[in-house]
Amino acid sequence: MLKFYFNGSPNPTKVALFLEESGLAFEPVKIDTRKGEQFAPEFLKINPNGKVPAIDDNGTIVFDSNAILLYLAEKTGKFLPANTPANRAATLSWLMFVATGVGPYSGQAVHFKHFAPKDLDYANNRYQYEAHRHYKILDDHLAKQRYMVGDSYSIVDMALWGWARMVPFKLGDDAFARYPNVKRLVDEISARPAAARAIALKDKFTFKAEMDDEARDIMFGHLKSKVA
Repeated sequence: MLKFYFNGSPNPTKVALFLEESGLAFEPVKIDTRKGEQFAPEFLKINPNGKVPAIDDNGTIVFDSNAILLYLAEKTGKFLPANTPANRAATLSWLMFVATGVGPYSGQAVHFKHFAPKDLDYANNRYQYEAHRHYKILDDHLAKQRYMVGDSYSIVDMALWGWARMVPFKLGDDAFARYPNVKRLVDEISARPAAARAIALKDKFTFKAEMDDEARDIMFGHLKSKVA
């Protein structure tokens, strides 16, 4: 059975959405990043980068959430747009846009808004700006069509949903008002039963809730070490 290494953060949640939507049988394996379980030797054999999510599909290892989505979609033939050159190109382009832009800038926007020292105005402003810029591009794109690629719900929408559903936490309580088309898509996906199951998956396990000094040292290693 496919093993799914996860926690409740955005990247694992979008993979959980695909698993729930597709009906694939899987075994969830909790990785508590606030306890440092991502750095356990047995997990580093799965993902040398020490990040979730990752999957072990009967000996085939895949890590990085967008790579997992593409792998599972191609394996199952589900949640891929119609197989035309234009759709294939758009799928890869927007999937990588989420992977290389939306995800990293969203993560850094969260870090500098909520967890970094409060005197780092330059860094906070830069990541707030870049996160906003990426969501504005998405919003303009979704103003012209219902879904990210063509007229069907796909892994690109799932990849976006994982991060976009938390826009207010990243960019402020009023942020969704700036991206009404992104919000429309987020609301549509969040209303799906599979999305509710994906979000609730973490609640079947006990994860460390406190972001205490130990968790900060584990998750933000630069606080206690320097690059050699």
